[in-house]
Amino acid sequence: MHIRTTRRGFLGATGIAGIAAVAPGTASAVIEPAPWGIKLGMATYTFRNFDRAQVIEYVKEVQTPWISVKDTDKQLSHKATPAEIAAARKQFDDGGLKVMSVGNVDMTKAKTIDDLRVIFEWAKAFGTPMMVCAPTYDNIKLVEALVKQYNIRIAIHNHGPEDGHFPTPKSVLDVVRNLDPRCGLCLDAGHTARTGADVVQSIADAGPRLLDMHVKDLAFFQDRGDKKAKDSQCDVGDGIIPFPQMFQQLKKMNYQGCVDLEYEIHGDNPMPGVQRSFSYMRGVLAGLAAA
Repeated sequence: MHIRTTRRGFLGATGIAGIAAVAPGTASAVIEPAPWGIKLGMATYTFRNFDRAQVIEYVKEVQTPWISVKDTDKQLSHKATPAEIAAARKQFDDGGLKVMSVGNVDMTKAKTIDDLRVIFEWAKAFGTPMMVCAPTYDNIKLVEALVKQYNIRIAIHNHGPEDGHFPTPKSVLDVVRNLDPRCGLCLDAGHTARTGADVVQSIADAGPRLLDMHVKDLAFFQDRGDKKAKDSQCDVGDGIIPFPQMFQQLKKMNYQGCVDLEYEIHGDNPMPGVQRSFSYMRGVLAGLAAA
């Protein structure tokens, strides 16, 4: 089944099933935590301008339990004491949220295994099962050694043309395919598209190494210049990222990770766009499930 990516196309294609899934706050709304078996989560980088308590309230409004916690001073500081880290985790847990990962954690400045061990100890104290991260070619084997020791998975985040280490999903896969299976990819759909790579094919190529996803939408890709493409982010469903086809591929490969919205625009007032983005994704999934 083919469903147009645009919001207008989605409304025509999903009909009643889509509308029922996209109207939070109404009496008839049915919000599935994992519609069509896809865990729609939230990368809390979306709420980078807010403190932890407000972040939790925003995520609860979206009605998803799945979160990837951004390591900022406001949300989860690397400078925090073990007691403060434990208190932060309790606050997320008490809010009914499920911490699936932390990050994106910058590892590019770590030169030694001791530099990296500090990061893994911090992650261990928080009790996260996975770090979305940005290592380097030079330290990746040290990172792998700590993955084995701490049993904390890593998902290397591709950051697009500006990233001198891992710009594309392929650049990540070329490295992790020879590492412990707990080392994988966090595919960023927007950054992937900006490199000219096919997002759906990149998902397929990743297979079991796809551990996490960050999603956003863009009005256009690299053909108008990378900087303009990067600045063209819009609400999911208003751009040209092929979300229906992405979801179909994830379903086909029985993907068990999260699809985390990383909404990087309107930092001081993200919720209207976040809600529209979630409504679109839920509606597309409802339409696919009903097909």
